Amino acid sequence: MSLPLEVLNLHKQYPGAASEAVKGVSFDVRGGEIFGLLGPNGAGKTTLISTITTLEKPSSGTVKVFGVDVTQDPMFTKRQIGVVHQEVINSGFFDVEEILTFHSGYYGLTKNKERIHFLLNKLALFEHRKKKVKQLSGGMKRRLMIAKALVHNPKMLLLDEPTAGVDIKLREDLWVFVQELKKEGMSILLTTHYLEEAEQLCDRVAIINLGKCVTVGDTKEIIRQYTHKRILLSLTEHFEIKSKYLLTALGKEYSFVVPQDKTLGDFFNEVGVPIHLVRDVQIKEGDLEAAFLHIVTKKEEQVQP
Repeated sequence: MSLPLEVLNLHKQYPGAASEAVKGVSFDVRGGEIFGLLGPNGAGKTTLISTITTLEKPSSGTVKVFGVDVTQDPMFTKRQIGVVHQEVINSGFFDVEEILTFHSGYYGLTKNKERIHFLLNKLALFEHRKKKVKQLSGGMKRRLMIAKALVHNPKMLLLDEPTAGVDIKLREDLWVFVQELKKEGMSILLTTHYLEEAEQLCDRVAIINLGKCVTVGDTKEIIRQYTHKRILLSLTEHFEIKSKYLLTALGKEYSFVVPQDKTLGDFFNEVGVPIHLVRDVQIKEGDLEAAFLHIVTKKEEQVQP
């Protein structure tokens, strides 16, 4: 069975640009997973999204959606995917239901009222369906964009910074809905600068920097590979500790940086602190943000002259 998305050695150079925007990027999105496409500003994420959605043509390489090259059959691609862009763009002179009816028509769906009402209910927009778009709040407009992306019942959803500038409640509601879509078997490609969200939601991630795919893999494995955990130790009295893991020692308070797979038992055996002196222990695990910063900073240092 074909993968929902395959990006194979993709290159993209814009006319007149000094260097490529995308430099040989490869990754795939599997069925029923949430895949995070992460990177700093200018990394090449927008170019990748534009190429996947057929707005840009690759200079070389291949993008396939459900086994079909997007440049060979762009209409097939557009029917299979729904896109929620970062910018909120809606015509303010039509009401919500009219917008979704028009959008259905782009896909040849002239009798799509049942699907439209399902999405309006799911996204808490049904009672606002007769409001003009210009009357909606920012959060409602964002939900309308999601409804537009799903109105033709696509198999894959592309979310480009979907929670940028939205309030916490809407963000939480959106992620609950996204997880419901995943349970129904939909594949989801997510770009976001909220790395805590990506850590909670994404099964796998690709980190893009300077136009290249620096790493791709299981989210938890990337965190384990590229981060350490910190152990904060509070003792009842000062104790002389000599350990390669010791970061700071202030009076009776000590902090250590240890590998992710180091158990607490092994840690205490190695540092030699008597257990009866321990007043408190706090463990701060590594996270995706720390891994991201480590990977991106290291890559940028490598390209410095």
